[in-house]
Amino acid sequence: MHKILVTGGAGFIGSNLSEELLRRNYKVRCLDNFATGHFKNIESLLANPNFELIVGDIRNIEDCQKAVDGVDYVLHEAALGSVPRSIKDPIMSNSVNVGGFLNMLVASRDAKVKRFIYAASSSTYGDSKTLPKVEDVIGKPLSPYAITKYVNELYADVFSKTYGLECIGLRYFNVFGRRQDPNGAYAAVIPLFVKQFMNHESPVINGDGEYSRDFTYVDNVIQMNILAMTTSNSDALNTVYNTAYGERTTLNQLVHSLKEILAEFDPEIGNVDIKYGSNRAGDIPHSLASIDKAKNLLGYNPEYSLRKGLEEAIKWYWENI
Repeated sequence: MHKILVTGGAGFIGSNLSEELLRRNYKVRCLDNFATGHFKNIESLLANPNFELIVGDIRNIEDCQKAVDGVDYVLHEAALGSVPRSIKDPIMSNSVNVGGFLNMLVASRDAKVKRFIYAASSSTYGDSKTLPKVEDVIGKPLSPYAITKYVNELYADVFSKTYGLECIGLRYFNVFGRRQDPNGAYAAVIPLFVKQFMNHESPVINGDGEYSRDFTYVDNVIQMNILAMTTSNSDALNTVYNTAYGERTTLNQLVHSLKEILAEFDPEIGNVDIKYGSNRAGDIPHSLASIDKAKNLLGYNPEYSLRKGLEEAIKWYWENI
């Protein structure tokens, strides 16, 4: 029975990963400092004898060393997300996302873990105007957050070549789903809009609403992590993959779908107006992933379209917030 370390395991993606790994009878160790994760996300897992929680910080090398001890695979989800957060406090974002990442690489190397799979980001594509986004063609980063995630890829590449540590990066594209926090200054757009609609408040779209994203349901991301962890294809190692659904949706289209699905629970939501504001600094205008590489090398087959994912997510939010 393999033991898996999930850093940031009490967060949105990390807790969903931990839950699925336990369902598949892996042993799971969670490392989290609860800066953005929540105890409630893993509370139901604590009774499972195959689950272990370590409260610690990836900026502390001793915590990283303790977390990787006896571990076969590392799924590194811990990070400070949000482009606006990184613009407000680039030093903190760099400390966690670069310093903490390097700590985890060093600890994993020294503990001789089998493979290190990490959350990369579509923000790495920066000012590249090419659509769809293909892994080998990137532009200049547009935010401190994007810089930190690109540095992660560079470090992982060096560690694979210099130390023989198997590394796979997953460039997440606008992940959403159950347990994504709708509260706080840096809430992602889907949970934030859902909460506002549920409260009959008008959501504010940055810009004219024609910016587009490749919104990706969390279960597709879980599939990619498990494929990256379990693949025996040597050609699939030491590289990065787009982790997305492969379709582009404008914010205007997204809001229309949210209203339509939520109105099935509360018809009054259909009457809530939409407001528009200014464009947000550091935002990429359009994002669409090519997922051919993941399909060809990992056998990736995303099961959840945006619509199917929204229906699942909204049902969860309706029952839990």
